[in-house]
Amino acid sequence: MTNIDTLKSLTQLTYDSVEGYRKAAEKATSPALTRALDQRREKRAQTLATLNSGLQEFGEEPITSTSVKGTIHQTWLNITDAFESGDEAAAERVEEGEDFLAEQFENALKDESVDSRVRPMIETAYQDVRIGERFGDMIEKQYA
Repeated sequence: MTNIDTLKSLTQLTYDSVEGYRKAAEKATSPALTRALDQRREKRAQTLATLNSGLQEFGEEPITSTSVKGTIHQTWLNITDAFESGDEAAAERVEEGEDFLAEQFENALKDESVDSRVRPMIETAYQDVRIGERFGDMIEKQYA
């Protein structure tokens, strides 16, 4: 995978997670959880904007729609169904999605072929992803 492909892939996953948070907030029954999900979505949207700016620096189009296929997309889509089963199931799905996203960023950072122009963008975005991963753990504990 090229550096640009790696950046595109991570940006797509980030976009999917923004949409997942939006859908989850729409389905949440707890007002506190809805607010927390909306706040996390806003932070993740900022990370998406940063990644999209990075793509544009390389002459690429920004990611503006969800992926048609992919594991994270499917995980986030399952959040919608989970909220119909209650906040507990949804919190578990958010936690799963965040763990998957963090793993993808970690794998990219372990890839020694990612060059010095792309690596800082991934590292910066990874900081938000780590916060999201901790958020997922927190809400899973709170609502499980």
